[in-house]
Amino acid sequence: MVQQEDSYDFRPVTEKDLPMIAGWLAEPHVAEWWDDPEIEIAQIREHVDSISVEPLIIELDGKPIGYLQTYDPHLEDDHPYADQPFGTLGIDLSIGVPELVGLGHGSAIVRQFVEQLFEEGVPRVIIDPDPNNAPAIRAYEKAGFAAFDTRTTEYGPTLMMARDAPQEPN
Repeated sequence: MVQQEDSYDFRPVTEKDLPMIAGWLAEPHVAEWWDDPEIEIAQIREHVDSISVEPLIIELDGKPIGYLQTYDPHLEDDHPYADQPFGTLGIDLSIGVPELVGLGHGSAIVRQFVEQLFEEGVPRVIIDPDPNNAPAIRAYEKAGFAAFDTRTTEYGPTLMMARDAPQEPN
């Protein structure tokens, strides 16, 4: 289970991380929700130098445990989420280490990362799990996200969830 003192670090993906990420993508609990690992790794490799997507490694106690990426839907032509308020960032993540799944790390990681984004001035964060991925949806709800729409994108059906930055009192 997640401990109160658990804190996660997020560092940029490097070329050296790609074989590790490929291994995670092949794990059954990840493969069920992501595309073919070879296609995903090719896209992640492209994102390393991208402006619109930032690929990150999630670390716990200095050990890599998962993959997280942020994206700006306003920096891609015809992005299906470009209707979101300007400044919105989207996130995708997977815990790669099977032994750490189902222990509360997903919601804790998302909560900590989103708080950091809010501190940087991001007004809204969205996430788009598959509507059938009940564990992910529960984790995102525990991290403060609320469903607001369902959509079908090039990746299939999604449940659109958002969390807005707290408003400053007037």
